[in-house]
Amino acid sequence: MADEKTPVQDLVEISSEPLSLGKYVDAVRDARAGAIATFSGTTRNSFQGRVVMQLEYEAYETMAIRQMHIICAEARKRWPIIALACAHRVGIVPIGHESVIVAASSVHRADALLACHFIIDEIKASVPIWKKEIYADGEVWKENAEFFINNSTSRRSGSALHANKELDKRADTEKNDLSHET
Repeated sequence: MADEKTPVQDLVEISSEPLSLGKYVDAVRDARAGAIATFSGTTRNSFQGRVVMQLEYEAYETMAIRQMHIICAEARKRWPIIALACAHRVGIVPIGHESVIVAASSVHRADALLACHFIIDEIKASVPIWKKEIYADGEVWKENAEFFINNSTSRRSGSALHANKELDKRADTEKNDLSHET
């Protein structure tokens, strides 16, 4: 739903440096926006009873950036978004630090929230980024549950993105519920 005449430049990054939520909020800030929604995924200190020491990420960076741009373009088709920004860390990410940030701005909050939710789900499902959890008693490369859920059906059928029926249904419901609000 972006203006077809104006080329869109979303901020998409893969970084070995710490991520700053403020940077991505500022990137999507716009006088036309009544809402900025964000998601910040951080390294937690435990997983299923095991002590997590840190996470380590690797990425096929050029493909990851390309795929993140595709995801942003798909979000713009679904919702009237003003600006989008998303970034993912690579390398070691200590406990409490951000691994991934998504920010979306729009006129109304429902669109920004839904786009933000869609983008993080798609990043986890389709972007070539791999995570190693390093525990006090060992380490393991992990695959995202979203990848298996989204690839276990024929919804992807040749497309880089899946049609998330639940999210679409929720978007319709929330838009109807919030149509009278900002």
